[in-house]
Amino acid sequence: MLFHLPIVIMATLSPIPVSDGVPTLDVEKECRFEGGSSEIYDRCVRDENDARKEVEALWSKASSADRTSCVSEATSGGYASYIELVICLEMARDVAALEQRESQPNQAGGARDR
Repeated sequence: MLFHLPIVIMATLSPIPVSDGVPTLDVEKECRFEGGSSEIYDRCVRDENDARKEVEALWSKASSADRTSCVSEATSGGYASYIELVICLEMARDVAALEQRESQPNQAGGARDR
């Protein structure tokens, strides 16, 4: 299937260099943009820091193309968010798993057809 085509296209167009390590994003800028009280800001920073931990767990399992595409997505519009990065990496992982399942022959069906 062509599920990865948009990711591949975006990966080739991304101006953001992506290394093997988890990128450092300026989440404080994102949280300040959301505005509100210091409680809202603190919660935003805490949520972003929690999301960074999730990114660290997903990062090494993601392909280079998915990393590049997801960093580009998570940093578009002048703001950066680990939460957006987690969502993108999880979606890319799920698409890859679905494609892998679809490409494997159904071995259980052959036994029932007899």
